[in-house]
Amino acid sequence: MSFAHPWILLLLLALPLLPPARRWLDPVRPIPLPDLAGVAVDGATWRVRLRGLPVLLRLGGAGLLIVALARPQETKGWTTTSTEGVAIQIVYDRSGSMREPMPDDESRTKNEVARDALVRFVKGDDASLRGREGDMIGLIAFARYADTLSPMARVHGPLIDVASRLMPVENRAAEDGTAIGDALSLAASRLRRAEEEILRAASREGGKPSFEIKSKVIVLMTDGQNNAGESSPVEAAELATRWGIRIYAIGVGAGERTATIDTAFGRQVVPRGNAVDERLLTQIAESTGGAYFSAGTSTSLAEAYAAIDSLEKSRIDSTRHSSRIELYRPLVVAAAIVLAVEWLLASFLFRRVT
Repeated sequence: MSFAHPWILLLLLALPLLPPARRWLDPVRPIPLPDLAGVAVDGATWRVRLRGLPVLLRLGGAGLLIVALARPQETKGWTTTSTEGVAIQIVYDRSGSMREPMPDDESRTKNEVARDALVRFVKGDDASLRGREGDMIGLIAFARYADTLSPMARVHGPLIDVASRLMPVENRAAEDGTAIGDALSLAASRLRRAEEEILRAASREGGKPSFEIKSKVIVLMTDGQNNAGESSPVEAAELATRWGIRIYAIGVGAGERTATIDTAFGRQVVPRGNAVDERLLTQIAESTGGAYFSAGTSTSLAEAYAAIDSLEKSRIDSTRHSSRIELYRPLVVAAAIVLAVEWLLASFLFRRVT
């Protein structure tokens, strides 16, 4: 509660001065009427005992009027948030090759490093990544088949829980493989459907939606080459381009590397093949207006997510609303009642004559 004119409350300090001031202005005091019938045993009547009641009521009524003049108000506020955010579909490779160690840190697998980087991208790490609060994010994991693990949503807790437990399929299992094309096609259709649902909801409500898609993005993270599925990555990229979707591709463990092996001629350093099809990933990413990031180390993988985070920014607008309810009316009514009672008591029950 607040007051529109709080300085008026200072008049309350003058209330104790009113009775002395009245006696100073009116030195001739009236003589009370005798009332022998009301004499008590101790010689004092109840009228004598309550003779100060009218004064107290008068002071109370005046105090209520002063508080009413200060205009007490109750303020109620609420905030509406409008987000112009990014719709992000994360496409995560969980093929058997993700069990291999990371080239720069053989104590951790590619899956462990990629999984942690994904969680930090969504949640933020208080360093290079601010987190994707307000954005609509979904998660698709794929090996030979693509599956939606977390639907498109602006609440990221369930997605982070699922992403934290991501595990690759077993090597040489029936479901092992790398269906990049199918996974990209599924991600593009999920993004298009999410946008259509938002537009339909806004049309039904007849106003601006609380979330407006600023851009649609697919973040593809893979360590291999497309070797399964029905759709080719190029066809999926064409579909994404037609629907206004950018693809950012990350090659986990990419880059030319070497290995030391024992041969008949002694230990030799030989090139180790690069499983990531960097040429294809660059082609599909750049054809949609996105980019490809080679992430051969844990550091370069974190840098790739930081670059995507800086390229795709959202905007959150908060509007504060408030309303004020005037509270002086009940105080005026209470003051009128108190002063009316005071007048009745002074005029009849405590009437005095000179």
